[in-house]
Amino acid sequence: MNALARTLVLAAALAAGAAHADEPAPKPVKPANRAEAIAVVAQARRIVTPNGIERSEKVRIGGIEQWVSIRGNDRRNPVLLVVHGGPGYVSMPMSWWNGRGWEEYFTVVHWDQRASGKTHLLTPQEQIAPTLTPERMIADVEEMVAWVRKDLGKDKIFLLGHSYGSYLGLETARRHPQWLHAYIGVGQATDVAESERRGWRATLDAAQRDGNAEAVRELEALAPYAAPGHPPTIQQIYAQRKWLQRYGGTMAYRQNNDDDSVLARLSPDYSDEQLRGLWKGNDFATPILLPQLMTQNLATGKTLDCPLILLLGRHDTNVNSDVAAEWYAQVKAPGKALVWFEHSAHMPMTEEPGKFLLALVNQARPYAQKVGDAAP
Repeated sequence: MNALARTLVLAAALAAGAAHADEPAPKPVKPANRAEAIAVVAQARRIVTPNGIERSEKVRIGGIEQWVSIRGNDRRNPVLLVVHGGPGYVSMPMSWWNGRGWEEYFTVVHWDQRASGKTHLLTPQEQIAPTLTPERMIADVEEMVAWVRKDLGKDKIFLLGHSYGSYLGLETARRHPQWLHAYIGVGQATDVAESERRGWRATLDAAQRDGNAEAVRELEALAPYAAPGHPPTIQQIYAQRKWLQRYGGTMAYRQNNDDDSVLARLSPDYSDEQLRGLWKGNDFATPILLPQLMTQNLATGKTLDCPLILLLGRHDTNVNSDVAAEWYAQVKAPGKALVWFEHSAHMPMTEEPGKFLLALVNQARPYAQKVGDAAP
C-alpha cells in the first residue's frame, strides 16, 4: 500500500470514529447487582404448579425460633427433610442451584439448625452456647421431624443427613425408625476417629507425592493424629483440613469448597443482612460441636430398623467414605443401597447434581411409592 492509500484509509477510520462519538455508551447487561440477580433466580424457581407448596417461615424448635423452607411441586409427594452439616454449614442457600430438581419428586424441607445460618441471627450467642450439646442437637432433629410430619400431614418422611448432620440424622433414625420411609446418609459419619486418621494419612500421602514440604511438615507435626483415646483438638482439625481441602478431599479436583459456598451469594432465601451474617454460626458452633463429634463411634451399631441409603463421594476424605462403606457392609436393615459418586468428594449434591437427583428418585422415592405416598 503506497503512502496516499494509507492516508486515505486512516482518514476513513477517523471519520467513522467521529460519526459515533456522540452516541451514548451501551447500557450494562442485567443483572448488574445482587438484588437483580436474586430476582431472576427467585422468578425462575417459583413454584407455580396447582398443588405446589412454597413457604419460608420461623418454627419454634427446642425453645427457640428456627428458620425452615418448604418447597415442592406437588403436596402429594413424599417429604424430604435435610439435616445440614458443618456444624453450621447450611444447605438452604445452595438449594436454588443443586436442589431444584428434587422439588419435582419430593416436598423438600431445608432447615437452618440451632447456631446456623439465619437461625443463628435470631437468638443471642450467649443464650445458645450452653445448649450446644449432642443431645440437644439430636432433640432438635426429633422435634423438627415431628413438626414436619404433623404440619404436612405425613405419617413417614425421608430424613437426609449430610456430614455433621449425618451423625444427627442416623441417631434420629435409630431412635425413631417408625417415622421414616428411609434414612439417607451423605458424607456419613461412622467411626469418626478412624475417619480422621485415614483423612490425615491420605492428605499426607498426597502432599508427599506433590513434593509439598510445607504441607508435609505441618501434617507430620500433628502426629499421632486422632490417636485412640486422644481426639484431636479444634486447632488440630483445622490444621489437617487446611491441606485435606488443598488435595481434593472436600471437593474432588478442587482445592477447597468455595465453589459450593459461593452459591449462597445468589440465594433468594436470604436478605442482604442475613447473607452478611450467614457463616457467623459456622464460626461460632464448629469449635464447640465438632470436637464433641470426635469422640463418637456410630459404627458400633450394626442394625437399623428402617431402610438405609448411603450416597458417598469416592474422593471424600473429609468424612472418609471408605470407613462409611465398611460400616454399611456390616449393617442389617430392611433395605439397603449404596451409590458411589466417582467424581465427588464431600459435596456430591453440588459436584454431581444430576446423578444425585437420580439417586434420590431411583433409590429413595420407591419406598414412598410402595405405600401410596407419592404423586402419580
